[in-house]
Amino acid sequence: MVQKMGKQPIIFALANPTPEILPDDARAVAPDAIIATGRSDFPNQVNNVLCFPFIFRGALDVGATTINDEMEIACVEGIAALARATTAAEAAAAYRGETLTFGPDYLIPKPFDPRLIGVVSSAVARAAMETGVATRPIEDLDAYKHRLDGSVFRSALIMRPVFEAAATATRRIVFAEGEDERVLRAANAMLEETTDVPILIGRPEVISMRAERAGLPIRPERDFEIVNPENDPRYRDYWETYHQLMARRGVSPDIARAIMRTNTTAIGAVMVHREEADSLICGTFGQYSWHLQYIRQILARDGLQPVGALSMIIMENGPLFVADTQCHNDPTPQQVAETVIGAARHVRRFGVTPRIALCSHSQFGNLDSYTGRKMRAAMELLEARKPDFMYDGEMHVDAALDPELRERIFPGSRLEGAANIVVFPGTDAASGVRNALKICANGLEVGPILMGMGNRAHIVTPSITTRGLLNMSVLAGTPVAHYS
Repeated sequence: MVQKMGKQPIIFALANPTPEILPDDARAVAPDAIIATGRSDFPNQVNNVLCFPFIFRGALDVGATTINDEMEIACVEGIAALARATTAAEAAAAYRGETLTFGPDYLIPKPFDPRLIGVVSSAVARAAMETGVATRPIEDLDAYKHRLDGSVFRSALIMRPVFEAAATATRRIVFAEGEDERVLRAANAMLEETTDVPILIGRPEVISMRAERAGLPIRPERDFEIVNPENDPRYRDYWETYHQLMARRGVSPDIARAIMRTNTTAIGAVMVHREEADSLICGTFGQYSWHLQYIRQILARDGLQPVGALSMIIMENGPLFVADTQCHNDPTPQQVAETVIGAARHVRRFGVTPRIALCSHSQFGNLDSYTGRKMRAAMELLEARKPDFMYDGEMHVDAALDPELRERIFPGSRLEGAANIVVFPGTDAASGVRNALKICANGLEVGPILMGMGNRAHIVTPSITTRGLLNMSVLAGTPVAHYS
């Protein structure tokens, strides 16, 4: 039967568990056949989970009196658009080893694609309204889609104000580790979802090969600028710039040449210093402190200085901001106070009203400990500056997060409700809390945000995901005027 079919025959063998004809048997006769089955162990699984939950969601949310042909067509068109789009990083991770690029073996998105609910449900809702069967029309379909995306992308809702602020300008974001697949996916997402321009540092042939292997349509020079450490016409300008900055700090011309040939974080920082990029993102591998030293060397000028690292941990009951998770192992009271002020400024970028607790083993003066004295001194510095946000301390973490407990221990605290920012007397405590929340509470991290550097550089950590890199690129792409 297959032999009698024309070129590129389309075969839907949907019987389960045994298809009417196995794909291997069909391709033995027609190698160019386009085949779909109902099984997940063959390409192009036809699975009702791709449409049924989402077509019902869109119909119910607008109070549709029926599901008509137009709504079904909108559902199909939404699924088809996703198949042609770049594969979500989450789906690529779930189906590692498969090439998820639109073609004969990838006509249908995978059921694990988290974008299905937003794309399909909003398309169905729109069709219902346009055909007059919706009894509860949705005024803002874009906001509706954002809410749906927020149910699968936990960072989507809280990041929305940042995305909107970033859309007001076009900024050039340079990625130090441009050969990393997560960076490539984030760069592709930037081009699709934002107005920012990615710049990647890496070898062009490696970037092209890995982008193609990941099924990404982007290519060096055509879609984004490349800085090739092995052969770039700006090499002399870069090492001379670095040497000029560091000549009186023990860096000879030979050392400057070597660093500008091998150190992609330093290269990216020099680009920002020379105003060839607006912000640097680095840290997908290596120690945070290693990257920080080069950012300090090159960009900590004209009043800019790393104040602290702020991590937002998104949990089921909302976000909690933790500082300083990376920069100062044993900060002074002045540095703690600057971290508190910087954290308050940055959380407002997310539409969050800061409520800050200065945490310690000591609680409202009950211990004469080193960290207790430090946090009390930081409180005095803050009181002298009269900041326009709620803060209190020093206190235990449980008192910070439980207002009833805090009221029993210290009635009349100036902090109202649960704290949403906890600042610690050292990175050991802050980083430990950050990691415990990520693992034990299934927290999703946005950050770390490097405060004090005027949004000119951010250092991520090796555990960051593609979505995390996209979030950081949007944070980096937000003009300072929006939150300073």
